[in-house]
Parts: sequence; C-alpha cells; structure tokens
Amino acid sequence: MPTLERAPTRPYRTVLMNSRRWDGFRPRPGDIVVATYPKCGTTWTQRIVDMLIHQSTAPRTIMELYPWLDATFFAPVAEDLATLEGQTHRRAIKSHLPFDSLPVYDAVKYVHVARDGRDACFSFHNHMRSFTDTAHEKVGGAAVELMAELGMPADAPAPAPPETPEDPRDFYLNWMDEAEAGPQPLTDLSFFEFEMTYWRERARPNLLLVHYNDLKADLAGEIARISDFLEIDTPAATVAEIAAAAGFDAMKAQGPDLLPTVEVMFQGGSQTFLNKGTNGRWKAALTGEDLARFDRLSTAKFTPAARAWIEGGRLAAGDPRGADN
Repeated sequence: MPTLERAPTRPYRTVLMNSRRWDGFRPRPGDIVVATYPKCGTTWTQRIVDMLIHQSTAPRTIMELYPWLDATFFAPVAEDLATLEGQTHRRAIKSHLPFDSLPVYDAVKYVHVARDGRDACFSFHNHMRSFTDTAHEKVGGAAVELMAELGMPADAPAPAPPETPEDPRDFYLNWMDEAEAGPQPLTDLSFFEFEMTYWRERARPNLLLVHYNDLKADLAGEIARISDFLEIDTPAATVAEIAAAAGFDAMKAQGPDLLPTVEVMFQGGSQTFLNKGTNGRWKAALTGEDLARFDRLSTAKFTPAARAWIEGGRLAAGDPRGADN
C-alpha cells in the first residue's frame, strides 16, 4: 500500500472542482495522476499514458477509463471511485487541482503538463464557448450542490461561472483581472499561482514536469521520457507507433471513439473539444498593454527559471529538476 508522503495543504472548492472528492481514494502502487491547468495538453497526455499502459494504440474511452476525480459535474464521486476500484489494469486519474491540493503518495506517479498561459487562456475560451445546454445544466446542478453545502438559501443567486464573452480578448482581460485580484474563495486559482504549486515541488522523484511545446517539438522523445518515468519498458518501434497515434490529426480522427462523452457536452463534440492544437493565436489578438500585464504578473509570480520553463519548455529552458529557483 502506498505511503502518504504529503497530505493536501490547500482545500480546493469551486463550482467545478472539489478536492475532498479525493478523500475516499485508495491508491495502488503504480497509479498515475495526470495533473494540469486546463487546456495544457491534458487529454493529449492521458491518451499517451493510456497507450503506454496498454502498449497498444487501439482507441479506448479516455474519460470513462481515467476519471477526472475532482470534477463535481460529471459522475458522483462514489461512481468514480467504484470505476477505479474495479479496474485490474494500471490506473490513471485526471486532476485539475493545484499540486498542494492533491495527496502525494510515494508509490504514485504524478505527471504535470504545462503550457504558456496565454495559449491555455485562448484555448480555454474556445472550450467554454462550446458548452452545450447539457453541459450548462450539469454546471448549474453543481452550483446548486455548492449552495446547499454552504447553507445558502435556495433562492440565492447560484455561484455559477460567468457567461463567456464572444471575443477571446475580452475573455483574456477577464482572466487577467481575476489573476491580478489574487486568490478568492470559491474561484479557480490563477494560472500563475497554480503553476508555482508544481514548480516548487519539481524535485520530487515521483513528479514529472512535461511541457506542451516539447510534446509538439519532439513527440516521440517526450513519449519515451514519460515511459521511462512510469517505469514502462516500451520498445522504440512501439514509441513510434504511439507517437503516430498521438498526433493531433490522428486523435481528431479517432475523437468520437476516444471521447464519446464530449459529444453531448460540446457543440461539435470531439471535433470542437480537440480544437486546433496550435500555439500563438493570442499574438494577433492582444495589444501591447495586454501583453505587458501578462509580463508584469509573470515577473511578480514566477521565479526566472520557472517563467523560462513555463513559457518555453524543457527543450528551450532546460530540465526543471536542475533549475536553481
């Protein structure tokens, strides 16, 4: 049985996430947690991990096999835990929690994937704009659940996420406003605060930091690196097959098989959920002052080494484990 090395130090509760859902989690040696800020390559990495576990590129349903345990608006926590308890293969779990809100076990592997915050923000805008009525109903139900948990009157305004603006720049400005305001109760931790929870613990031997840029630049190399970290002996030929199956076009083509749940949650289903897989869309949309705000907050919140890695990746900035600050 894995030993708890570090209990969560930050309770995390929003409409969409609840760190207490991990309280009933019973870890097994070799469990894998794929933990990211939203839209940083989560599904991409889950697909890679799945293929490494099974040493096969056959499409499997990612969300059903590897539940997002902290999410409040999909399955009840008892159902997610039962899914994990019933699995006989090596297990993987998704999380969007800050690292200090997760329990850390010695025999569990944690894979954190990062991306430039501006790219994550613009991708998240598409994500939020694509919610179907079904998705909005699920989020609304999670908001009502939170109100009851807080003892709020039934007729009080539900603390649901605000409506997503059509213009991605407006979404970015709201995203920056919230980040500059600092942590607030019942709201998501900002990208800047979130990433530092992983960076500060980067020396843990059971935590691997992966970057979206590196996956794009050398997919086969990063797959081999993840495989080594997970202590899976993957032949070079199989790495090449997995890299081909993990390419954006290949995943998009298999989207309905990989992501059947999103067909009812997102307009356009998996073809919208797997949107573009590109970086830099913000460059044509943001003004000089918009970018200056990001620069100022990055300077204030990140250490120089953290910022270099978060914005550039390991191939550009060096291995995080060797960074001084």
